[in-house]
Amino acid sequence: MTAIVTAVRTPLAVNRRYTAAVTFGVLGLINILVVGLLAHSGDAAFRLSPGGTGIQIPVIRVPAAPVCFVLGAICLGLGVLRATTELSQRAKRLSIAAVLLSFVIALLCWADAGAIPLNVINIMQGTLIASIPLILGALAGCLCERSGVINIAIEGQLLFGAFAAAIVASAFGGLWAGLVAGSLAGGIVGLLLAVFAITFLVNQVILGVVLNVLALGMTDYLYDRLMAQNASYNTGITFGSIKIPGLSSIPVIGPIFFDSNIFLYITYAVIIGVQVALFYTRWGLRVRAVGEHPTAADTVGIRVLWTRYRNVILGGLIAGIGGAYLTIGSVGSFNPDISSGFGYIALAALIFGRWTPLGSLTAALLFGFCLELALVLPTVNSALPPPIMNMAPYVATIIAVAGLVGKVRAPKADGEPYVKS
Repeated sequence: MTAIVTAVRTPLAVNRRYTAAVTFGVLGLINILVVGLLAHSGDAAFRLSPGGTGIQIPVIRVPAAPVCFVLGAICLGLGVLRATTELSQRAKRLSIAAVLLSFVIALLCWADAGAIPLNVINIMQGTLIASIPLILGALAGCLCERSGVINIAIEGQLLFGAFAAAIVASAFGGLWAGLVAGSLAGGIVGLLLAVFAITFLVNQVILGVVLNVLALGMTDYLYDRLMAQNASYNTGITFGSIKIPGLSSIPVIGPIFFDSNIFLYITYAVIIGVQVALFYTRWGLRVRAVGEHPTAADTVGIRVLWTRYRNVILGGLIAGIGGAYLTIGSVGSFNPDISSGFGYIALAALIFGRWTPLGSLTAALLFGFCLELALVLPTVNSALPPPIMNMAPYVATIIAVAGLVGKVRAPKADGEPYVKS
């Protein structure tokens, strides 16, 4: 029996290895044959200072085409290494990071015309800001799925949170009231998910899709009936930027991490809180036990259904904050379908991050970087059609999940309803 199992499983492992190797090779060839050959003959210039007052770092200039060729060769070499060698998990992750970084640097070298330095600080700031709803959505999914409930409804939680935050902040003139309302709206969607998935045992994947469609339909209807008819319900007010004294003055790091609005600092707190709570507390141990083996958890006195209810609602509250960012933390006003599939990208970040808070954070930053590039690159290189660049985050999601994520395992009881015997 052991021999039969080995014979069946080995080809799957080889296929995954070759899939990653081919992905590395394709990105390397793009660096050489597309990005490198089409790069301008001059230098690419990168600015590492935000401009204005403070410490100014000299502009970095590198030969665009040669750098693309070298980075492409690195990707090809890593692809060969991945195909011929069985690497450790740490080495696999480092190779993925190296290939993605090489591809991004090559793309920036190609896009930069050299006349005006590309401001890396602004791109990194935009990446963090764009990643906020993805990070919070992924953390919401992490809390739910670690307790055994699949949360496909992240998109609906973001959408309801965005709508509630905009209308409450506009109607009452209070940004903090809007933030609380957005979080509560996400929590209500989480409560609906919990009631139907945990109590009535509805298929969790189908239920999540239905909740997303419900959120889209209701917010579109309410937008047409309320906001479109009365502009005072959609005034476009937003939180301002908050500089952390001392920390915001640190070269390179300061402007990126410590000069933003309140949503980024809330995201820092949520990341730390979820990571510590899940892996360093008794509460987190019980949550993970419920997600892995609910029957055994119930046997030792853990309240399985209550634990799942609590986590799903808490995840909804967190996702609702991410939705509130889309309006009162960013553009201010609500527009139909403002979430634009961010909930599904957050779900992909959760899978790519292997159902861990820090892994989900890394994946969300990757997708957020793609979102920022879709906005920045067409402004510095007219050869990039905006519709093509708008596809970048979603293409990156497909490549990451299908070609790079490798073998992952969700919590064992994820999506399995629990009926107390």
